Amino acid sequence: MAIICSQFSVDTLTFPNLRRIRRRPGMAFASVSNKESTTLGVRVTEGEGNLPKILLTSAAGREAEIYLFGGCITSWKVSNGKDLLFVRPDAVFNGKKPISGGIPHCFPQFGPGPLQQHGFARNMDWSLVDSENVEGNPAITLELKDAPYSRSMWDFGFHALYKVTLNTKSLSTELKVKNTDNKPFSFTTALHTYFRASVSGASVKGLKGCKTLNKDPDPINPLEGREERDVVTFPGFVDCVYLNAPSELHLDNGLGDVISIKNTNWLDAVLWNPYLTMEASYKDFVCVENAKITNVQLEPEQTWTAVQHLSIA
Repeated sequence: MAIICSQFSVDTLTFPNLRRIRRRPGMAFASVSNKESTTLGVRVTEGEGNLPKILLTSAAGREAEIYLFGGCITSWKVSNGKDLLFVRPDAVFNGKKPISGGIPHCFPQFGPGPLQQHGFARNMDWSLVDSENVEGNPAITLELKDAPYSRSMWDFGFHALYKVTLNTKSLSTELKVKNTDNKPFSFTTALHTYFRASVSGASVKGLKGCKTLNKDPDPINPLEGREERDVVTFPGFVDCVYLNAPSELHLDNGLGDVISIKNTNWLDAVLWNPYLTMEASYKDFVCVENAKITNVQLEPEQTWTAVQHLSIA
Protein backbone atom coordinates (compact mmCIF):
# COMPACT_ATOMS: atom_id res chain seq x y z
CA MET A 1 0.00 0.00 0.00
CA ALA A 2 1.41 3.36 -0.99
CA ILE A 3 1.75 5.93 1.76
CA ILE A 4 2.02 9.65 1.16
CA CYS A 5 4.51 11.32 3.49
CA SER A 6 3.79 15.02 3.84
CA GLN A 7 6.82 17.24 4.22
CA PHE A 8 7.11 18.24 7.86
CA SER A 9 8.80 21.58 7.33
CA VAL A 10 10.03 23.86 10.08
CA ASP A 11 8.72 26.79 8.02
CA THR A 12 5.14 25.74 8.81
CA LEU A 13 5.62 25.78 12.58
CA THR A 14 4.92 28.72 14.84
CA PHE A 15 7.73 27.99 17.31
CA PRO A 16 10.91 30.05 17.38
CA ASN A 17 14.22 28.33 18.13
CA LEU A 18 13.48 25.27 16.01
CA ARG A 19 16.34 23.06 14.97
CA ARG A 20 16.50 20.17 12.50
CA ILE A 21 17.33 16.70 13.73
CA ARG A 22 17.54 13.29 12.09
CA ARG A 23 16.02 12.81 8.66
CA ARG A 24 14.83 9.82 6.73
CA PRO A 25 13.60 9.71 3.13
CA GLY A 26 10.36 11.60 2.58
CA MET A 27 10.20 13.04 6.07
CA ALA A 28 11.80 15.97 7.88
CA PHE A 29 11.86 16.20 11.65
CA ALA A 30 11.92 19.26 13.85
CA SER A 31 12.46 19.77 17.53
CA VAL A 32 12.07 22.60 20.00
CA SER A 33 14.81 23.90 22.26
CA ASN A 34 14.48 22.91 25.91
CA LYS A 35 13.67 26.47 26.94
CA GLU A 36 10.93 26.85 24.36
CA SER A 37 9.40 23.43 25.02
CA THR A 38 9.20 24.27 28.72
CA THR A 39 7.43 27.52 27.93
CA LEU A 40 4.99 26.15 25.41
CA GLY A 41 4.47 22.66 26.76
CA VAL A 42 4.98 21.33 23.23
CA ARG A 43 7.84 19.16 22.02
CA VAL A 44 8.30 17.46 18.65
CA THR A 45 10.37 14.30 18.86
CA GLU A 46 10.78 10.79 17.48
CA GLY A 47 8.41 8.14 18.69
CA GLU A 48 8.12 4.40 18.11
CA GLY A 49 9.51 3.30 14.76
CA ASN A 50 11.19 6.71 14.40
CA LEU A 51 7.81 8.23 13.57
CA PRO A 52 7.49 11.90 14.58
CA LYS A 53 5.26 12.60 17.53
CA ILE A 54 4.24 15.63 19.54
CA LEU A 55 4.37 15.67 23.33
CA LEU A 56 2.02 18.04 25.17
CA THR A 57 2.65 18.86 28.83
CA SER A 58 0.37 21.13 30.83
CA ALA A 59 1.50 23.39 33.64
CA ALA A 60 -0.18 20.94 36.04
CA GLY A 61 1.98 18.09 34.72
CA ARG A 62 -0.65 16.33 32.61
CA GLU A 63 0.62 14.79 29.36
CA ALA A 64 -0.61 13.73 25.92
CA GLU A 65 1.14 12.46 22.82
CA ILE A 66 0.06 12.66 19.21
CA TYR A 67 1.65 10.89 16.24
CA LEU A 68 1.69 12.80 12.96
CA PHE A 69 1.12 9.50 11.17
CA GLY A 70 -2.64 9.18 11.24
CA GLY A 71 -3.02 12.26 13.44
CA CYS A 72 -3.40 9.69 16.21
CA ILE A 73 -3.50 10.60 19.90
CA THR A 74 -1.83 7.65 21.62
CA SER A 75 -1.60 8.78 25.25
CA TRP A 76 -3.47 10.96 27.76
CA LYS A 77 -1.90 10.87 31.20
CA VAL A 78 -3.48 12.41 34.26
CA SER A 79 -2.53 12.29 37.95
CA ASN A 80 0.24 9.89 38.95
CA GLY A 81 1.05 9.25 35.30
CA LYS A 82 -2.04 7.07 34.77
CA ASP A 83 -2.81 6.74 31.06
CA LEU A 84 -6.54 6.78 30.26
CA LEU A 85 -6.02 5.67 26.65
CA PHE A 86 -4.95 2.25 25.43
CA VAL A 87 -2.67 1.20 22.58
CA ARG A 88 -2.98 -2.44 21.63
CA PRO A 89 0.07 -4.68 22.13
CA ASP A 90 -0.14 -5.70 18.47
CA ALA A 91 0.08 -2.07 17.28
CA VAL A 92 2.75 -1.38 14.69
CA PHE A 93 4.59 1.90 14.16
CA ASN A 94 5.96 1.46 10.66
CA GLY A 95 4.08 4.16 8.73
CA LYS A 96 2.39 1.49 6.61
CA LYS A 97 -0.45 0.30 8.83
CA PRO A 98 -2.66 2.48 11.04
CA ILE A 99 -1.75 2.71 14.71
CA SER A 100 -4.07 0.37 16.62
CA GLY A 101 -5.16 2.23 19.71
CA GLY A 102 -5.44 5.69 21.23
CA ILE A 103 -7.75 7.90 19.20
CA PRO A 104 -7.46 7.04 15.49
CA HIS A 105 -9.41 8.88 12.80
CA CYS A 106 -12.05 7.20 10.67
CA PHE A 107 -12.42 9.42 7.58
CA PRO A 108 -13.96 9.69 5.02
CA GLN A 109 -15.57 6.34 5.78
CA PHE A 110 -16.54 4.73 9.07
CA GLY A 111 -16.31 0.94 9.03
CA PRO A 112 -16.27 -1.23 5.92
CA GLY A 113 -17.38 0.10 2.55
CA PRO A 114 -16.09 0.94 -0.92
CA LEU A 115 -12.87 2.40 0.56
CA GLN A 116 -10.37 0.59 2.76
CA GLN A 117 -11.54 -0.10 6.34
CA HIS A 118 -12.22 3.19 8.16
CA GLY A 119 -10.94 5.29 5.26
CA PHE A 120 -7.48 6.72 4.68
CA ALA A 121 -6.93 9.55 7.22
CA ARG A 122 -5.39 7.13 9.73
CA ASN A 123 -2.92 5.98 7.04
CA MET A 124 -1.56 9.40 6.08
CA ASP A 125 0.89 11.83 7.64
CA TRP A 126 -0.72 14.94 9.08
CA SER A 127 1.25 18.20 9.35
CA LEU A 128 1.73 20.36 12.42
CA VAL A 129 0.63 23.87 11.41
CA ASP A 130 -0.06 25.79 14.62
CA SER A 131 0.40 25.83 18.39
CA GLU A 132 -0.64 27.93 21.35
CA ASN A 133 -0.53 27.89 25.11
CA VAL A 134 -3.30 29.46 27.20
CA GLU A 135 -2.62 29.73 30.92
CA GLY A 136 -0.39 26.67 30.90
CA ASN A 137 -2.65 24.55 28.70
CA PRO A 138 -0.96 23.63 25.38
CA ALA A 139 -2.79 23.12 22.10
CA ILE A 140 -1.67 22.14 18.63
CA THR A 141 -3.40 22.05 15.26
CA LEU A 142 -2.75 19.35 12.67
CA GLU A 143 -3.64 19.54 9.00
CA LEU A 144 -4.48 16.96 6.34
CA LYS A 145 -5.14 17.67 2.67
CA ASP A 146 -5.99 15.54 -0.33
CA ALA A 147 -3.01 13.94 -2.05
CA PRO A 148 -2.48 11.35 -4.80
CA TYR A 149 -2.87 8.56 -2.22
CA SER A 150 -6.27 9.81 -1.01
CA ARG A 151 -7.46 10.69 -4.52
CA SER A 152 -6.67 7.17 -5.71
CA MET A 153 -9.57 6.06 -3.49
CA TRP A 154 -11.70 9.18 -3.05
CA ASP A 155 -11.27 11.76 -5.81
CA PHE A 156 -12.13 14.96 -3.95
CA GLY A 157 -10.26 17.99 -2.68
CA PHE A 158 -10.54 18.55 1.07
CA HIS A 159 -8.81 20.33 3.92
CA ALA A 160 -9.01 18.94 7.47
CA LEU A 161 -7.83 20.73 10.62
CA TYR A 162 -7.58 18.87 13.93
CA LYS A 163 -6.99 20.90 17.10
CA VAL A 164 -5.93 19.06 20.27
CA THR A 165 -6.01 20.90 23.61
CA LEU A 166 -4.66 19.50 26.89
CA ASN A 167 -6.06 20.91 30.13
CA THR A 168 -5.62 19.92 33.78
CA LYS A 169 -8.45 17.37 33.78
CA SER A 170 -9.48 17.22 30.14
CA LEU A 171 -8.44 16.49 26.58
CA SER A 172 -10.37 18.25 23.83
CA THR A 173 -10.35 17.88 20.06
CA GLU A 174 -11.95 19.92 17.31
CA LEU A 175 -12.16 18.48 13.78
CA LYS A 176 -12.94 20.75 10.83
CA VAL A 177 -13.41 19.32 7.33
CA LYS A 178 -13.70 21.72 4.41
CA ASN A 179 -14.70 20.90 0.84
CA THR A 180 -12.02 22.51 -1.34
CA ASP A 181 -13.30 20.82 -4.51
CA ASN A 182 -15.57 22.27 -7.19
CA LYS A 183 -18.16 19.53 -6.63
CA PRO A 184 -20.05 18.33 -3.54
CA PHE A 185 -19.01 15.27 -1.57
CA SER A 186 -20.29 13.24 1.38
CA PHE A 187 -18.48 11.30 4.10
CA THR A 188 -18.88 9.45 7.37
CA THR A 189 -16.41 9.72 10.21
CA ALA A 190 -15.58 8.80 13.80
CA LEU A 191 -12.98 9.07 16.53
CA HIS A 192 -12.24 5.41 17.29
CA THR A 193 -11.28 6.02 20.93
CA TYR A 194 -9.69 3.16 22.88
CA PHE A 195 -10.03 3.68 26.65
CA ARG A 196 -7.90 1.69 29.08
CA ALA A 197 -10.35 -0.38 31.11
CA SER A 198 -11.09 -3.55 33.00
CA VAL A 199 -13.68 -4.90 30.61
CA SER A 200 -15.49 -6.92 33.27
CA GLY A 201 -16.07 -3.77 35.33
CA ALA A 202 -16.52 -1.18 32.57
CA SER A 203 -19.89 0.43 31.86
CA VAL A 204 -21.42 3.35 29.97
CA LYS A 205 -24.32 5.55 31.11
CA GLY A 206 -26.45 7.85 28.98
CA LEU A 207 -27.52 5.65 26.06
CA LYS A 208 -30.97 4.55 27.25
CA GLY A 209 -33.65 5.20 24.63
CA CYS A 210 -31.26 5.45 21.66
CA LYS A 211 -32.00 3.61 18.44
CA THR A 212 -29.37 0.90 17.99
CA LEU A 213 -27.74 -0.87 15.07
CA ASN A 214 -26.28 -4.03 16.56
CA LYS A 215 -23.56 -5.49 14.33
CA ASP A 216 -23.38 -8.74 16.29
CA PRO A 217 -23.59 -11.27 14.74
CA ASP A 218 -23.84 -9.79 11.21
CA PRO A 219 -21.92 -6.52 10.64
CA ILE A 220 -23.25 -6.24 7.08
CA ASN A 221 -26.90 -6.45 8.18
CA PRO A 222 -27.07 -4.89 11.66
CA LEU A 223 -30.10 -5.60 13.79
CA GLU A 224 -32.19 -2.51 14.58
CA GLY A 225 -33.40 -2.01 18.12
CA ARG A 226 -33.58 0.38 21.05
CA GLU A 227 -31.39 0.55 24.13
CA GLU A 228 -33.43 -0.21 27.25
CA ARG A 229 -30.58 -0.35 29.78
CA ASP A 230 -29.61 2.52 32.08
CA VAL A 231 -26.09 1.10 32.26
CA VAL A 232 -24.51 -0.66 29.26
CA THR A 233 -21.81 -3.24 30.02
CA PHE A 234 -19.41 -5.36 27.97
CA PRO A 235 -20.26 -9.02 28.79
CA GLY A 236 -18.88 -10.39 25.51
CA PHE A 237 -18.40 -9.28 21.92
CA VAL A 238 -19.87 -5.78 21.52
CA ASP A 239 -20.19 -3.83 18.26
CA CYS A 240 -23.17 -1.49 18.41
CA VAL A 241 -24.03 1.89 16.87
CA TYR A 242 -26.24 4.30 18.82
CA LEU A 243 -27.98 6.82 16.58
CA ASN A 244 -28.70 10.37 17.77
CA ALA A 245 -26.86 9.72 21.02
CA PRO A 246 -26.83 12.32 23.83
CA SER A 247 -24.16 14.99 23.83
CA GLU A 248 -22.64 13.53 27.02
CA LEU A 249 -21.92 9.95 28.07
CA HIS A 250 -20.15 8.65 31.16
CA LEU A 251 -17.68 5.78 31.05
CA ASP A 252 -16.73 3.94 34.21
CA ASN A 253 -13.53 2.23 33.11
CA GLY A 254 -13.59 -0.30 35.96
CA LEU A 255 -10.22 1.00 37.15
CA GLY A 256 -11.46 3.75 39.45
CA ASP A 257 -12.05 6.48 36.86
CA VAL A 258 -15.26 7.97 35.53
CA ILE A 259 -14.73 9.75 32.24
CA SER A 260 -17.16 12.27 30.81
CA ILE A 261 -17.38 12.05 27.01
CA LYS A 262 -19.00 15.22 25.69
CA ASN A 263 -19.44 16.16 22.06
CA THR A 264 -20.79 18.80 19.74
CA ASN A 265 -22.09 17.73 16.32
CA TRP A 266 -20.80 14.13 16.35
CA LEU A 267 -24.43 12.99 16.86
CA ASP A 268 -23.85 9.21 17.04
CA ALA A 269 -21.90 6.85 19.30
CA VAL A 270 -20.33 3.40 18.93
CA LEU A 271 -19.43 0.83 21.59
CA TRP A 272 -16.92 -1.86 20.65
CA ASN A 273 -14.99 -4.64 22.31
CA PRO A 274 -13.65 -7.57 20.25
CA TYR A 275 -13.85 -10.13 23.08
CA LEU A 276 -12.19 -13.45 22.14
CA THR A 277 -11.40 -12.34 18.58
CA MET A 278 -8.59 -10.33 20.21
CA GLU A 279 -7.81 -12.60 23.13
CA ALA A 280 -4.46 -11.01 24.02
CA SER A 281 -5.88 -7.59 24.94
CA TYR A 282 -9.68 -7.41 24.95
CA LYS A 283 -9.83 -7.45 28.76
CA ASP A 284 -7.80 -4.24 28.95
CA PHE A 285 -9.84 -1.77 26.90
CA VAL A 286 -13.23 -0.68 25.61
CA CYS A 287 -13.98 1.63 22.70
CA VAL A 288 -16.51 4.42 23.18
CA GLU A 289 -16.54 6.36 19.94
CA ASN A 290 -18.06 9.65 18.89
CA ALA A 291 -19.19 9.19 15.32
CA LYS A 292 -21.20 10.55 12.42
CA ILE A 293 -22.71 7.42 10.86
CA THR A 294 -25.13 9.11 8.46
CA ASN A 295 -23.54 11.04 5.60
CA VAL A 296 -22.24 14.56 6.04
CA GLN A 297 -22.95 16.37 2.77
CA LEU A 298 -20.67 19.31 1.93
CA GLU A 299 -21.00 21.68 -0.99
CA PRO A 300 -17.86 23.41 -2.32
CA GLU A 301 -16.33 25.74 0.30
CA GLN A 302 -18.58 24.42 3.07
CA THR A 303 -17.08 23.24 6.38
CA TRP A 304 -18.25 20.67 8.93
CA THR A 305 -17.02 20.96 12.53
CA ALA A 306 -17.28 18.55 15.47
CA VAL A 307 -15.86 18.76 19.01
CA GLN A 308 -15.01 16.03 21.53
CA HIS A 309 -14.28 16.84 25.17
CA LEU A 310 -12.96 14.12 27.48
CA SER A 311 -12.68 14.89 31.18
CA ILE A 312 -12.31 13.05 34.50
CA ALA A 313 -14.19 13.64 37.73
